Amino acid sequence: MRVNGPGPSIGLSFGPALTPTVRALLAANITVFLLRFLLGDGETRYAFDHLFGLVPREALDRLYLWQFVTYMFLHQNFWHIFFNMFLLWMFGSEIDSQWGKRAFLRYYLFTGIGAGLVYVLLMPRIEPATAAIPLIGASGAGYGILTAYGLLYPERRVLLWFLIPIKVKWFVIGLGVFELLATRTPSSVGHLAHLGGILFGVLYLKVGDTLWRKYTRARRRNRARGRFHVLDDAPPPAPRDEIDGILEKISREGLASLTEQERETLRRASRKN
Repeated sequence: MRVNGPGPSIGLSFGPALTPTVRALLAANITVFLLRFLLGDGETRYAFDHLFGLVPREALDRLYLWQFVTYMFLHQNFWHIFFNMFLLWMFGSEIDSQWGKRAFLRYYLFTGIGAGLVYVLLMPRIEPATAAIPLIGASGAGYGILTAYGLLYPERRVLLWFLIPIKVKWFVIGLGVFELLATRTPSSVGHLAHLGGILFGVLYLKVGDTLWRKYTRARRRNRARGRFHVLDDAPPPAPRDEIDGILEKISREGLASLTEQERETLRRASRKN
């Protein structure tokens, strides 16, 4: 539940309208969750998780790079997927409405992949056994969405534990501190991935978005230059009378009689437009 607006008249609203992009992400996650559930608890699910979950050893040594994307769509149990999808809907829908489908999906995948990258590079150094254990879940991308929401709407309030109003910026900072402290104790929760989602969210919003816009603008300019050949610095064509005079001189005295300036004038006149 979100509390909007400062002052005594506080309006309560239970979540934003569901956008098409968020709806598609919800559908994809729920579909994969049901598929994984139908696989049972045996060898088939084990193989499925090790193929599509993010296994540090597989991703780095065997270059199973697709795992950096697919792991975000796998979830362990009902509460795991419920809280991640709740977070996606609650905070992602408004960002999607403001940014548009492409920008939102780009950010979602960027933070999710970044979260996985941080986990893969650091977690096996902290706990070597995790190198062979798959990381699953959309929490990294979810924390990236929370980060974006906190930076876009820092003064808005959310209800912590559905009871305590707190500004979004303090909520996000508090989560970051908690996740940082939690990495110091053994846990089955991917706290490093959560931190990675926050880190890559800040990186994208502060630096990456500007670089992406510059890149797309440069690409559009290069495309336009490839379609149109504009001679901005081409000299104007010589007057017709001047050309006729040079041609008459050639007929009287020959080509060798022309000066260098007359030769250049004749060359310009012979160019195709």
